[in-house]
Amino acid sequence: MLDLENIKNEALNAIKNADSKLLEELRIEYLSKKGKVQSLMAQMKDLSSEEKPKFGQLVNDLKSAISDAIDKKKQELESAQLNLKLESEKIDITLDSYNLKHGSMHPLTLVQKELEDIFIGMGYNVAEGPELESDLYNFTKANTPEGHPARDMQDTFYVDPTHLLRSQTTAIQMRVLENEANNLPIKVICPGKVYRRDDDDATHSHQFMQCEGLVIGENITVADLKGTLELMIRELFSQNASIRFRPSYFPFTEPSFEVDMTCHICHGKGCSTCKGTGWIEILGSGMVHPNVLEMAGIDSKKYTGFAFGAGIERIAMLKYGISDIRDLYTNDIRFLDGFKR
Repeated sequence: MLDLENIKNEALNAIKNADSKLLEELRIEYLSKKGKVQSLMAQMKDLSSEEKPKFGQLVNDLKSAISDAIDKKKQELESAQLNLKLESEKIDITLDSYNLKHGSMHPLTLVQKELEDIFIGMGYNVAEGPELESDLYNFTKANTPEGHPARDMQDTFYVDPTHLLRSQTTAIQMRVLENEANNLPIKVICPGKVYRRDDDDATHSHQFMQCEGLVIGENITVADLKGTLELMIRELFSQNASIRFRPSYFPFTEPSFEVDMTCHICHGKGCSTCKGTGWIEILGSGMVHPNVLEMAGIDSKKYTGFAFGAGIERIAMLKYGISDIRDLYTNDIRFLDGFKR
């Protein structure tokens, strides 16, 4: 009994003043298989049958007391170490912050992301395609074969007789039609850069961005096209906006329409932006031509669809009041700073 008491007092005093390294040494000294507590069990052989259970219980109590003391001391040391670290890393939150300069999204990126959000919310997928495209997908599969007069409408950058910098994101639509012909219906938008040989001025650029949309399924009508475009325009500009269709021509749609929206500045009353008409031309659209469906292996008697294409620069210029398209490409930091969120 005297050994038990001496070992307990000795251990607790040592633990009380120990550091982390010494604490681990004390654990080994007292609680390991060859430690002082375990060595007490060797005395069991000299005890009577009645004394052995009581002695065993006392040894276990001693072991628990030392173990608890070590655990408690370990927590105290860890807590003290943490507090010391927190104190050394303390900052004064009342100090003035650094005047960090933040960049901003480009207006064209803002418009593209907004268009993607609108159409993803309607169940569309976003499709991409190569900017270096083949004549097959850029023109032929879009119902514009070699020698077709519509090719004269686009002065194209050819890199060899059969490859070009795509002049329209319709090329992406043609790839989607071919790849998904056996997985109808199709609902995609196709944003991306396009290239045409053009003289750069306030409203024209040899490189610009388009966002085209394509829907193919059963019983798709012009009413579906109109409702889709009206929702898009209202989300982009104003919930009170209206649209109107004017007959037009595109080789890959029949019938084809130019789409106007009510002026978002004067709301249809007439102003300098809409040249007094109350309407602004915004995009082209139409019902997918049966020839386009058939070339993709889709039964044009069973399936119909619509397509539309909008210039992202045009939307950005109208939405943000930009008067010169060249401002979008000159990387003037003073201009871009106006789009910080």
